[in-house]
Amino acid sequence: MALIHKLRGLLGLGRAVLVGLSEEAAGDDPLALFSRWFDDAAATGMQLPEAVTLATATAAGRPSARLVLLKSFDERGFVFYTNYESRKAVELEANPVAALVFHWSALQRQLRIEGSVSRISEEESRRYFSSRPRGSRIGAWASKQSAAVEKRDDLDRVFREYERRFAGKNIPLPPFWGGYRLSPDLIEFWQGRANRLHDRLCYRRSGEGWTRTRLSP
Repeated sequence: MALIHKLRGLLGLGRAVLVGLSEEAAGDDPLALFSRWFDDAAATGMQLPEAVTLATATAAGRPSARLVLLKSFDERGFVFYTNYESRKAVELEANPVAALVFHWSALQRQLRIEGSVSRISEEESRRYFSSRPRGSRIGAWASKQSAAVEKRDDLDRVFREYERRFAGKNIPLPPFWGGYRLSPDLIEFWQGRANRLHDRLCYRRSGEGWTRTRLSP
């Protein structure tokens, strides 16, 4: 990390811990606050501020978690992409609720989001897919995500086969690949403070708006 980014991170950490998170500063709209916090994390120069833990569960309630990349967010929710035959997708189809957890250590901030999950439109997925590097698009075709692979050479061989198949051609969106949107009904902001007396503000969906509650650390 460049020196300027380290300095920004230290300054951001000190300011965040010292000032904390008041109700007045947080406001009534958790999505607007999320946007500010996301920009703060990006401004520190940390790698992949968009990396987020996604927790899903089977219909029987067995949980699993992994890191994904948040690719977009707006008032409708938070979007990530995957193979629709992956373990996470199978669990989301059977039990379409999930949780996201961001951890931005440079600012001593954690953010929890819970809500229902649904597939985004094919057109939205196609637009994003076309923006990916060519190798990543070929990789999406080549990988049967979460399926067992006997050896690495097998995966490389399939990738080369798709390279030949799409040589000089546009790479279409695979029918088994696309995005999900988590529509939040709970968003909790956690700001580290001195003496472990952290600030926790929890927003819950209430009709067309949100109710805000301060939680004990």
